Amino acid sequence: MELVRDTFILIAEDCPVATGAVPLPRGEKPTVAALEYTFLAAAPYTLTHRELVLRVEARRRGLPDDLAPDEKAALEAELFAKPRACMRASPLPKSYGWGVHHDGEGRIGLAAAGSPEYARLAAAAPVVVKAMRSKRA
Repeated sequence: MELVRDTFILIAEDCPVATGAVPLPRGEKPTVAALEYTFLAAAPYTLTHRELVLRVEARRRGLPDDLAPDEKAALEAELFAKPRACMRASPLPKSYGWGVHHDGEGRIGLAAAGSPEYARLAAAAPVVVKAMRSKRA
């Protein structure tokens, strides 16, 4: 998985909300969107996409956050044996109105659509792309 740097992902054209909405868990198992939001909102610009994917999957499987190095390596090998979708396919920019910013080190932060921070990043980021649409045009 290639590390994305200096990139801002705009919300999808068909995003159903105009500003950032907090994804709520559905049922007993939290959704990917709820977990991604929880990790990124709690500690902005500390995780890369690869680290985020690992944490989300570990939590979904009920594994502890502090996996032993061999367990972490095994999970990482399993998860990244095949190519994975980037944050453009995440439900956060597709459905919940969150712009996703990758800084120069590849760490991720969120900006709510319609906020001054979202507008600043959309204008200033070296690379700006739109999230993938949920439905075909």
